[in-house]
Amino acid sequence: MYLLRLAMASLNNRRFTALLTVFAIALSVTLLLAVERVRTEARASFASTISGTDLIVGARSGSVSLLLYSVFRIGNATNNIRWDSFQQIAANPQVKWAIPLSLGDSHRGYRVMGTSRAYFEHYQYGRGQALQLAAGRAFADDPFEVVLGAEVAQALTYSLGDQLVLAHGVATISLLKHDDKPFRVVGILQRTGTPVDRTLHISLAGMEALHIDWQNGMPARGAAQVSAAQARDLELTPSAITAVLLGLNSKIATFSLQRAINEFRGEPLLAILPGVALQELWSLMGTAEQALFVVSLFVVLTGLIGMLTAILTSLNERRREMAILRSVGARPWHIASLLIVEAFALALAGVLLGLLLLYVSIALAQDPVQAHFGLFLPLALPSAYEWRLLGAILGAALLMGCVPAWRAYRQSLADGLSIRL
Repeated sequence: MYLLRLAMASLNNRRFTALLTVFAIALSVTLLLAVERVRTEARASFASTISGTDLIVGARSGSVSLLLYSVFRIGNATNNIRWDSFQQIAANPQVKWAIPLSLGDSHRGYRVMGTSRAYFEHYQYGRGQALQLAAGRAFADDPFEVVLGAEVAQALTYSLGDQLVLAHGVATISLLKHDDKPFRVVGILQRTGTPVDRTLHISLAGMEALHIDWQNGMPARGAAQVSAAQARDLELTPSAITAVLLGLNSKIATFSLQRAINEFRGEPLLAILPGVALQELWSLMGTAEQALFVVSLFVVLTGLIGMLTAILTSLNERRREMAILRSVGARPWHIASLLIVEAFALALAGVLLGLLLLYVSIALAQDPVQAHFGLFLPLALPSAYEWRLLGAILGAALLMGCVPAWRAYRQSLADGLSIRL
């Protein structure tokens, strides 16, 4: 106990240097734990980009490709699903609800998705959170109504009642626009931190109306052109869609229905489990995830090396202190233990301050991070893995404290009392 009191008195005598060392360790610990929290929650959030959906169905391709264009709006489908195939799948007794998705057009770099009202009723993200409207309503009977994701509305400064023109294809700049069929903004979704925020949602009838007079990827000219008013009076049932999201009555039926869809005789289809495909996609980004963690470990190592440097630098200034302790009966191992206790005390104070900074940062940033990135950072006690990381930091501090302790142990009484010019 006397060694602890002596170490505290020694650190208090050098409090400015000690505080800087503690603060450096605290910042590195905060960064390490913050990176670990973000990694853990980002993995969980990524896995819950879509939740409550049991199967995703699309044209036969790869599971990651189907996930990318149906959920993340990245890339394009290799083929479409016939409308009658969708109806057969939706009519299956095991299917509770089915959400058709139709992709293909864009607006100023943002993807346009045709769907049904079931999308707003059943689509979930995060931990089972349903879509909510920040303003307005979902599209209704008029095919030329659009519901905007939060990022689209904010970035392009749209509000309810505004009109916009969609472009053919998914290029940022498109020369082919549906100028004759403008859409009116009737709703704006709350921010979710998912690809929903970057999507313009229209009805399947609206998607069909846009292309009803197009032939071979080109708009009709002259008398063959169909106006928006004329399109409203036409039958706008789609002939094909891009993908389908399915919710089932029982989780037990998931694999049997997946097998039935994969063996569907009407056309080649692929049914995937969203969670499995998400984990497969996440594994592709594992290198970047580990690289971020390694960088944060090096930051912690830098903080500990700073502590070691501070203690070693102070040794030459404390030669007389060590000599006086030796002269009053302190053994060499007492001196060595004193320096180890000091190193451990600095590291422990840094870890505790780092934890405090972490929780203060989470409390301040929790709501903005969830609103803008869909990432929920809980104010929870450190996990078992985080405790192991903190233990490893303290263990490393003890090992580094052995370096100046060994040097002090080897110093002689004469070295401390001699005068160096």
